[in-house]
Amino acid sequence: MPDRADQDRPEGAAPRGIARRRPPEQWLFSGIYGLVLASAMVAALDATGETVDPGSDALWVLLTALASSAAHGYAHVIAQRASVGGAASTSRLRSVLAEWPLVAAVLPTVGILLAAVAGWWAEATAVDAALLFNTFALFGLGASAARTAGHRWPSSCRAGCLDMLIGLVIIGANALIH
Repeated sequence: MPDRADQDRPEGAAPRGIARRRPPEQWLFSGIYGLVLASAMVAALDATGETVDPGSDALWVLLTALASSAAHGYAHVIAQRASVGGAASTSRLRSVLAEWPLVAAVLPTVGILLAAVAGWWAEATAVDAALLFNTFALFGLGASAARTAGHRWPSSCRAGCLDMLIGLVIIGANALIH
């Protein structure tokens, strides 16, 4: 016999105590945005002929992600204020804090650059590793989003490849510019 809570649950909602399998749309959006931002920043900071400073590069990637997430969250607050009117509320604060996946997405890049500070590898190797990691992570997020939306594996892999293409364009631009 079905549980009463199961009968009252909206269609498609997970039963109590069972975590949702689907990552929220906001997490996917911010995650992809953060990966692209990290790739573009690390490629831009990898300037030929400049003093090598992976610690400074890591700090700039992190600060740019923090500023971008705060700006994006605050834009939501302004849009809410304009459409609903009134002062800031906790729901508006939550919309700013909801941008955390953007910052989380740049942390692997920051970690890779900090490994260069520790002397584990050269900055150029760290930049290459970060760009490759982010490109494959873009594939993973794209394929995961498509699978979550109910697509079969071939279609999901095509979606992942399209997302991965963004990373490949950044890698190509980095190679052409340097």
